[in-house]
Amino acid sequence: MTDFSARRHFLRTSSASTALVALAAAGLLKPVRVLAAEWQRDAFTANTFAGALKAYGAATSAESRDLVLNAPDIAENGAQVVVDIASNLPGSQTIAVFAEKNPMPLAASVHFANGALPQLRIPLKLAETMRVRAVVRTADGKIWHAQREIRVTLGGCAG
Repeated sequence: MTDFSARRHFLRTSSASTALVALAAAGLLKPVRVLAAEWQRDAFTANTFAGALKAYGAATSAESRDLVLNAPDIAENGAQVVVDIASNLPGSQTIAVFAEKNPMPLAASVHFANGALPQLRIPLKLAETMRVRAVVRTADGKIWHAQREIRVTLGGCAG
């Protein structure tokens, strides 16, 4: 490496590092902490709908009209069913998506930082006609849900 290219490489990497430090100092970039304990292995590996809800801590959730679940009534192909979820519940912290009859019903769990809009668009694979449930956990510890049945004409989980 020539002296000129080494200098250019140093300036390029140091300016990127400086930019990251500046963003972090301004509070616009925050490090995310990931702990193995936060990952809910039992909920994601449960093979029944009731088991996944129980392991996630949502077996006794209440239905809410402030949680909007948009999905097609009929899915021509279960291999990709796009579901939109938006929470209008104050203090929404997480949204989880369950597909009742899938081999592993918990499809996703997303945590939202303070100030983030609790909205989610996710493609699901659905093995057959089933109920899809969105579950929201709010800052006060309450758990809410919305659900919808989606009729599948061609399953998407065939192995």
